[in-house]
Amino acid sequence: MSLAITYTRAQVGIDAPLVTVEVHLSGGLPSFAIVGLPETAVKESRERVRSALINSGFDFPQRRITVNLAPADLPKEGGRYDLAIAIAILAATGQIPVDTLSNVEFIGELALSGELRSITGVLPVALACRSADRKLFLPKQNQDDALLANGLEVLPVSHLLQLCAHLTNTELIPVQVGKKQRVEITQQYPDMQDVKGQAQAKRALEIAAAGAHNLLLVGPPGSGKSMLANRLPGLLPEMTEDETLEVAVIHSISQVNGDSLPQIRPFRAPHHTASSVALVGGGGNPKPGEISLAHQGVLFLDELPEFSRKVLEVLREPMESGEILISRAARQTTFPAQFQLVTAMNPCPCGYFADGTDRCRCTPDQVRRYQSRVSGPLLDRIDLQLSVQALSQQELMSHSSEEEGSGSVRDRVVACRHRQLRRQGLPNQLLVGKQLEQCCQVSDSDREMLAQALEKLQLSARAYHRVLRVARTIADLAGDEMVEQRHLFEALSYRVSARNSFN
Repeated sequence: MSLAITYTRAQVGIDAPLVTVEVHLSGGLPSFAIVGLPETAVKESRERVRSALINSGFDFPQRRITVNLAPADLPKEGGRYDLAIAIAILAATGQIPVDTLSNVEFIGELALSGELRSITGVLPVALACRSADRKLFLPKQNQDDALLANGLEVLPVSHLLQLCAHLTNTELIPVQVGKKQRVEITQQYPDMQDVKGQAQAKRALEIAAAGAHNLLLVGPPGSGKSMLANRLPGLLPEMTEDETLEVAVIHSISQVNGDSLPQIRPFRAPHHTASSVALVGGGGNPKPGEISLAHQGVLFLDELPEFSRKVLEVLREPMESGEILISRAARQTTFPAQFQLVTAMNPCPCGYFADGTDRCRCTPDQVRRYQSRVSGPLLDRIDLQLSVQALSQQELMSHSSEEEGSGSVRDRVVACRHRQLRRQGLPNQLLVGKQLEQCCQVSDSDREMLAQALEKLQLSARAYHRVLRVARTIADLAGDEMVEQRHLFEALSYRVSARNSFN
């Protein structure tokens, strides 16, 4: 037989589309051509495959070899196609049976000796292979990653000879089946009990955790903004199985803990010198950035005005849509970006503007320029905007043991989230349209009061909806079915708390 077909997978964002490897042997001068939009690393697989076959003791055909990677319009990158190409050549030359290749997929890079080397992005491949109801042959180093796909039959291979021995029924490779893995949380979060005072900030942090709301903390240096932000992940509910798998897929293609399920929600805190590409992602073969790496977790931007204005503006679309769309001339790649934004900033370059003392040495023009680095549309998308004041020396030196720990706060947050999921199936932050109107109904008098407050405070329509979502979360924490006036007042207070720092 001069034609053989094997199956493998490409990598496009977090997806792994099927690639059919077709090998045809024909007469003519010996040659080895790969078609189907291969990039340089794929073209170089000719030499890797040739050497691997010869060094493994197989006959390399001295004929015209044509390898087609279909579909032809899908760009192919990396060495992940080596194994599938080598097996297809062996099948086309009759050195292994063809009938064993119909319900299996192959992926892996070959060394010149015939050994298999690990590749990146195995988990998306495993999930797609499971959906296609096929078995997966892959490098032994990647088996832990692939076994995260529950129910997938995985055959780990260390050498080309081992794989061929299995396909010829000479020596079978033990089949391993992916199973649901119970994640035991061993990492410890910073505890809220370490934070002295700051009752209002702690309350805002609890509301943010309960409804997945975005949060801005404004205050002088040393007031505890970063300390509070770092304790938010410890208040969040554990990830569901689907959320854990989503995060694991992103980690797999980013080489971040790719061989195990994440224990805790992601917490990403990029430095303020990060570029827009570092946040959004990109590259010739687009990779996820910090925004996507924070999917189902927290993205913390400390010293917010120190970030480039261009960098901050890229946050606006994913904060609304929950995804990142990276467009290239050949294709578009979508990465999930359902993150919770937490930011902290000083009110002025020196940090002491409007703190009730005369320590600030900044001119009004310097303060205005500093604060204008954060645009109004971005601030409009932040639900809770809180002014955090520095503690007095007496409060700082106290040894009070009455501070509430993260455990009890987290219990209330988890109960609140369960209430939201039972009612609408998602956190309050994601309520839109008619669902928002149904879940956040208010009385006529409260609606009139809210309209007057919006006009007086000059809040936008987006801010109005965010006030409703926050009020719904406050009501859920209190166990109330309806959104009442006191919930609306508290929600409005978090829209204006930081305004004194912006005057």
